[in-house]
Amino acid sequence: MGRPGLNRRQLLAAAGGVAVAGSFGFAALGTGADALAASARTRVRYWNLFQGGDGANMATMVDSFRAAHPDVAVKDSTLTWGGPYYTKLAMAAAGNRAPDLAVMHQGRIPGFAPGRLLDPFDMDLLTRYGVREADFNPVLWKRGIVDGKLYALPLDIHVQLCFYRKDVCAKAGLLDEHGRLPAATSTDDWFAVLRAARKQLKNGVQTLGLHANDQNFCWWFFVAFYQQLAGTYFTDDRTDVTFDTDKATEILEFFRKHVTDGYTVAGEADGEAFLAGSPFTWEGDWSVPYFGDQVDYGAQPLPPVFGRPATHAESHSFVLPHQAGRGGAANEGAHRLAAHLVRHATAWAGGGHVPAYLPTFKDPAYLALAPQDEYSRPAMEHPATEPRIWFAGSTGTLAQRIGPVIASSNLGSAKPPTAARRMRDVLEELLAMKNPMDGRTAAQELTGAAA
Repeated sequence: MGRPGLNRRQLLAAAGGVAVAGSFGFAALGTGADALAASARTRVRYWNLFQGGDGANMATMVDSFRAAHPDVAVKDSTLTWGGPYYTKLAMAAAGNRAPDLAVMHQGRIPGFAPGRLLDPFDMDLLTRYGVREADFNPVLWKRGIVDGKLYALPLDIHVQLCFYRKDVCAKAGLLDEHGRLPAATSTDDWFAVLRAARKQLKNGVQTLGLHANDQNFCWWFFVAFYQQLAGTYFTDDRTDVTFDTDKATEILEFFRKHVTDGYTVAGEADGEAFLAGSPFTWEGDWSVPYFGDQVDYGAQPLPPVFGRPATHAESHSFVLPHQAGRGGAANEGAHRLAAHLVRHATAWAGGGHVPAYLPTFKDPAYLALAPQDEYSRPAMEHPATEPRIWFAGSTGTLAQRIGPVIASSNLGSAKPPTAARRMRDVLEELLAMKNPMDGRTAAQELTGAAA
């Protein structure tokens, strides 16, 4: 997204400056570059932020669309993940150089001023190509709705998980009769699990990878446990902060105990430590292909230690960046491509993500995936999402501002009660700020008031 404080005039000026450079410097993937030169009737430009294994899976899915729809030429371009992607996407939409279809984290939708930088989907077109609301989790679908229109078509949810090594847990007597780790339902139970596992380790081996000093993971984990405690952030009218510092302190003390009791080593390469013998790590589901078959492991949602199941979830969704006069064959092709990718998500699920398209759960190829079979359904049923507000969403301003505060508590430079109060202060500051995309506060956006 744009820089904090960037007003609409500055955004448009920046967009114009980038446009002069030509094509934004985006490299096309594989056969996508050749597609624009083809004589196909319909040409669709598609931007995404998928790299590594996700990038390879998406390229395979796009190629399957090309094979099934030779009359549509797709130019797929991969941009840099995170803030740079959203800045370029916003500038492209503001400067009328937007692609026909793009990927966006669903939590970033409110910040993109739907109706200004994003266009709504045509539900008749989606229905024509086999996409129906009834085939999606209702909570996930509704998060893409703004003012009664669908602005985000969900491809998946990607969640934070507790990965566990079965060899260590078996030696510690922690697995059930099915060879799986029972979910800890209290903080005492969880630390008892860690103590039992640590007894099987050599000196110097980390018990749990917690990403204690990473701002994004710190925030994602907090969101999960705060929802377990039924915590809230803002009033419904977005005029006041309801953040509960007592609940936040309880969570921060829980995090801090992992460090003070020696279960977590700050700065440890958590994924590598897991492969090297660490029995637990909290990672995103995108780590599934990374761990692969290097170790025998299971994965489940973050433990419901505060009594109510919830694990942090975001959603990769398809969006239509704003185009003046959007319509015609390219727009129809964008809907057709998005519908195909959503409805053929088994390949995507191989990367660890949970498909948003519920009929995928009946696909025998999907049902055979492990450890997806352990976490997919409970994760979809109990997702913990960030507040629906313009400064939230993956790698957004909220994570950038609050993540370091949580990390300071984890590492001992701030006491949990102090950090909790600082978190509330940050929320109050952000609530009073104006969205750089449209110049309005969250309350003004909710009521439709002018900037």
